[in-house]
Amino acid sequence: MVTLHHLSNSRSFRVLWLLEELAWVYDVDYQLITHQRTQNYLAPDELKHIHPMGKAPILIDGEKVLAESGFILEYLLKKYDINHEFKPTDEDGWELFTFWLHFSESSMMPPLVMRLVMQKIVEKSPWLIKPITKAIAKKVEDLVIAGNINQSFDLLESQLSKTTWVAGNKFSAADIQTYFSAKALDSRGGLGERNHIKQWILACEERLAYNSTTVKGGKLFDANDSQKSVK
Repeated sequence: MVTLHHLSNSRSFRVLWLLEELAWVYDVDYQLITHQRTQNYLAPDELKHIHPMGKAPILIDGEKVLAESGFILEYLLKKYDINHEFKPTDEDGWELFTFWLHFSESSMMPPLVMRLVMQKIVEKSPWLIKPITKAIAKKVEDLVIAGNINQSFDLLESQLSKTTWVAGNKFSAADIQTYFSAKALDSRGGLGERNHIKQWILACEERLAYNSTTVKGGKLFDANDSQKSVK
């Protein structure tokens, strides 16, 4: 039985969600250990005793200690998904699936995190220099952040205009991985008129395993945490 070290309102939601999907289909059993954030909304130091990076998710399987959500999703699919319920069976399907499985972390999340960092710099700046940091943050937003966010999410919108799910017409772990980034932007009202993404988010949230995940691991990006949780 694997053990998931989960951090509330974090990327580890993805791993918990896949475990719930696997539990519904294959009756997979797992242990869940939930950790709470510090007052500064950081991961607690106790996670560093489990993995040197000190971040969630962390998956324990016997002597193996695994980190990074994308890698853990692939590991769980290989270990449990023998009938390819959440991964493709053909080579063309694998290409699209693998692209979206990694696109979320490599292209979608970095500008979202950068935006959050710039907002925090302005927020924490002494009042005397706040106008300067605010001007710098706006410049970075205009020159770097906004364009990269729009480019990534326009690509997702285009994909979902052609297929029901991100990697085709069947729900997969790529949807789980991509959902976190899309929900992060949506929680700030940043999706605009990207209606295919909005419909896809609703479809994800209608899944039984998604709802059992929120019961066990908490909801993502509630009103109090929407400005903090892309870490």
